[in-house]
Amino acid sequence: MKKILSIALVALVGLFLGACSDSKNKESNASVELKVGTAPNYKPFNYKENSKLTGFDTDLVEEIAKKNGIKIVWVETNFDGLIPALKAGKIDMIASAMSATDERRQSVDFTKPYYMSKNLYLKLKNNDSLQTKNDLEGKKIGVQLGTLQENTAKAIKNAQVQSNKDLNIAVLALKNNKIDAIVADQDTAKGFLAENPELVSFYQETDGGEGFSFAFDKNKQKDIIEIFNKGIDEAKTDGFYDTLIKKYELE
Repeated sequence: MKKILSIALVALVGLFLGACSDSKNKESNASVELKVGTAPNYKPFNYKENSKLTGFDTDLVEEIAKKNGIKIVWVETNFDGLIPALKAGKIDMIASAMSATDERRQSVDFTKPYYMSKNLYLKLKNNDSLQTKNDLEGKKIGVQLGTLQENTAKAIKNAQVQSNKDLNIAVLALKNNKIDAIVADQDTAKGFLAENPELVSFYQETDGGEGFSFAFDKNKQKDIIEIFNKGIDEAKTDGFYDTLIKKYELE
């Protein structure tokens, strides 16, 4: 009888200690608050609907944070200001359809990619002079400031690149014949094509990056990066990722 009681007592102590450990871990995670920077003008990844921040990136970050007891505080800024804000400590993380590149890795650490994309070139439907990328030599090209597409456009021979903080400005310029073409992320560009029937795409290519990834200040958030890497994997295995793909029409 004493032996049975001893075994039962050990089991109860083990359960108690385990419960305390779980409670401590939850409290520890719940105390984590991340200020996440985003540029909310990049539909369908980051944008506002009825004054509320939404998008593929927004939903994915919120889902991973919720599962790990992390509080997210969104900080809105221009895309080209995200890395400077991260380096200045104004934000802890970037979630804004940012492609991982070797150049950016000099300043930040990236998670594994959560989405792969391409460049899409847009023009006015009645502009027959543009058929390929080579036709853009010496032409005026609109891009979003600080993006890979800006670098791509600047690499075109004699191109006159107009960089804007918001792609809507470039779209308006294109429709008014102030520029000849736009280079944009293909999924964002599809939205502009749907809303502006006078525009068409005429060329597509890889964006030169390794895929959209979440970014953190260099060598400062190793544990959080691991949480988000695991969260990206879990989202893909439990069906949440596929739900987002369908929700934001990224099939």
